[in-house]
Amino acid sequence: MKTPPEAPPRVTPVPSTPPQRLKVTPSWLLFAATGALASSLAAAACGGDSGGSTDTGGATQGNGAGSGAGNGMGGAGQGGGLGLTSGSGGGGIGGSGGAGGECGTALQGIVRDFQVSHPDFEDDLGTDLGIVEPLLGDDGKPVYAGDPATPTTSGREAFDQWYRDEPGVNQAIPVSITLEPAGDGLYAYDNSAFFPIDDQGFGNEGNIHNYHFTYEIHTEFDYKGGEVFNFRGDDDVFTFINGHLAIDLGGVHGPQSASVDLDARSEEFGIAPGNRYTLDFFFAERHTSQSNFRIETSIECFTPVEPPQ
Repeated sequence: MKTPPEAPPRVTPVPSTPPQRLKVTPSWLLFAATGALASSLAAAACGGDSGGSTDTGGATQGNGAGSGAGNGMGGAGQGGGLGLTSGSGGGGIGGSGGAGGECGTALQGIVRDFQVSHPDFEDDLGTDLGIVEPLLGDDGKPVYAGDPATPTTSGREAFDQWYRDEPGVNQAIPVSITLEPAGDGLYAYDNSAFFPIDDQGFGNEGNIHNYHFTYEIHTEFDYKGGEVFNFRGDDDVFTFINGHLAIDLGGVHGPQSASVDLDARSEEFGIAPGNRYTLDFFFAERHTSQSNFRIETSIECFTPVEPPQ
């Protein structure tokens, strides 16, 4: 009997694989990730005050360490600052940020440099509470409350230039800071020589540092319950949570401290856990003196938003 021929093996066709599109990560993202990793590895935990408001004395002539701001590279200054990045020279990663940006501990903002001749700079010293109204303006800026002036400010027209671009009056420079782990669930940025725009803008005007500038940050955070936000520094600081004034350290003075317990003031701020809220931060350095700047918070993550124009 003939043995039937062996059937040839069945070959299953393999569908051709379409070419894969190569994802190219933009160079600025690689640069940002590298910088963030380096900053995280190099940063040291920060201590410091977080108690109630305290005036530690009047302004004195500063001769402290450099700012730690590089032209786009940033780095820590000798004053103990961590993760400060200046956008000068086109190399900075800081700046205005963008709506819908990634949540993190970087706070992106705008520094505006002023000349010493501005009427609100190099003038009277002293604590000056009540410079701004308790509610943020519809344009996302503090509303001047002087009638017609305050002990350390000259009037509405001059104050309204602090946080708005005014050609010939100020120069805007993007600057970001990064909060680093500080223990006990806190994150901090601490710089006892906060001069982020030395030799930029209008320059130092014959001083060892550029002492005449403002700084604004606009961000959002998810309120989970139990958060705190603390600041210690000089000169003016106005911090708004959900549009409500949470910290008022107005005036030209030595380092002062303020603490905000979000739970304790939740009704005042109109906030409830499980929702996202705005945090708007305004700072001014107005005198040839020390420049201290410390933020400490248990807010774990901030989302940058487009700053108001």
